[in-house]
Amino acid sequence: MSPAEFAAAQWSRATGAGVDPHEYRRVTDGLASVADWGPSFLRTGHGYLQRAQAAGSARSAGEYLLMAARWFHLSTLAPHAEAHRAAAEADHALSRALTMLEPGARRVSGEGFSGWLRGPSNALGTVIVVPGLDSAKEEFLDLVSALLTRGLAVFAMDGPGQGVLAATTTFVPDYERVVGRVIDALGSAERTGVVGLVGLSLGGYFAARAAALEPRVAAVATVSGPFRLDWEELPPPVRHIMAQRAGGADAAREFARHVDLAALAPRITAPLLVVDGGQDVIPGVTNGESLARLAPHGTYLSVPHGDHLLGNARADWLPRLSDHIAHALTGTPA
Repeated sequence: MSPAEFAAAQWSRATGAGVDPHEYRRVTDGLASVADWGPSFLRTGHGYLQRAQAAGSARSAGEYLLMAARWFHLSTLAPHAEAHRAAAEADHALSRALTMLEPGARRVSGEGFSGWLRGPSNALGTVIVVPGLDSAKEEFLDLVSALLTRGLAVFAMDGPGQGVLAATTTFVPDYERVVGRVIDALGSAERTGVVGLVGLSLGGYFAARAAALEPRVAAVATVSGPFRLDWEELPPPVRHIMAQRAGGADAAREFARHVDLAALAPRITAPLLVVDGGQDVIPGVTNGESLARLAPHGTYLSVPHGDHLLGNARADWLPRLSDHIAHALTGTPA
C-alpha cells in the first residue's frame, strides 16, 4: 500500500479523533513510504510538546498536550520500531494535560487496566469507555467530552493489549472480568453511581460481552463493534495486528474464535444502542445488527454513509449515543 493510500484509509479515523484535517494532510503528504508514518507523527506530537512548554497559560499548555497525545497515539496505527514508546508518550501527554486542565481528574489503575476518571464527584452515573483492536483512551477524547457535558463521570481506559498496556499485556477473551475490576476500583474512588459502557470497534464486543455477564452494567452502547469474527476471512493486516496484541498468531486465532455474541446477546438486559456505518465492510467481520436484534432492549442505528468508527459522520451518532447513555443512567430526557 502506498503512503497516500494508507493516509486516505486512516483519514476519517484520524480526523474523528480530533486532529486538524489540514495538518493531517500536510504531515501525510510528505510521507515517502508507510514506514515514515510513525516517525512523522511522533515529530508532530513533539512539536505540540514544544508549544505546550512555550504556552502562556496552563489552559493553552493543557490543550497542546491533549493534541500531542492524539498524534502520539495515531503514530501507532502503522507498525514502527518506536510504537510502544509512542503509546507511553501518548499516555504521559494525556496525564500532564489532565493534571493541568482538570485538578479533579484521577488516575485509576489495577490488574489489566489503566485510565483516567473525569467528571463530577456527585455524578449520577459513570461511563467506562472501552477501546478496540489498536485504539486507546487517547483516541476518543471527543466522545469523553460529549459524555462529560451531560453531567456524567467518565473513565476512559486501556485494557489488556491496548494503549499503554500493549507493551506488557495481551488480549483476554473474558473482558467482563476486567470491567468488573474497573467497577470495583471506581467504587473505591467513590465516584461510580450506576455504570454504563461504551465500546468502540473491537471494544464493542468487549462492552457487549461485559454487559451480558457483569450485572452492574446499567447501560451500553457499541460503535462499529463486531458481532462475530471469522479468522480465515479477516484481512492480513487485521490478523497481523491481532497477533501482535494477542501474543502470536495461534493466540489470535483462538481469541477470534471467542468473538461471537450469538449466545450472549439475549443476556444483555441493559438498554443497548448499536451503531454501525453502512460503509464499514471488513471481510470476516459480522457487524452489529444481529446484536441489536437479539438483545432484549437493543436499538440499531445504521448510518448509511458511515465508515469504521464513523469518524466521517459524528453528527449522525455521537449526540444520540451520548443521550442514550445519559438517559439510561440518570433518567434525564433523551
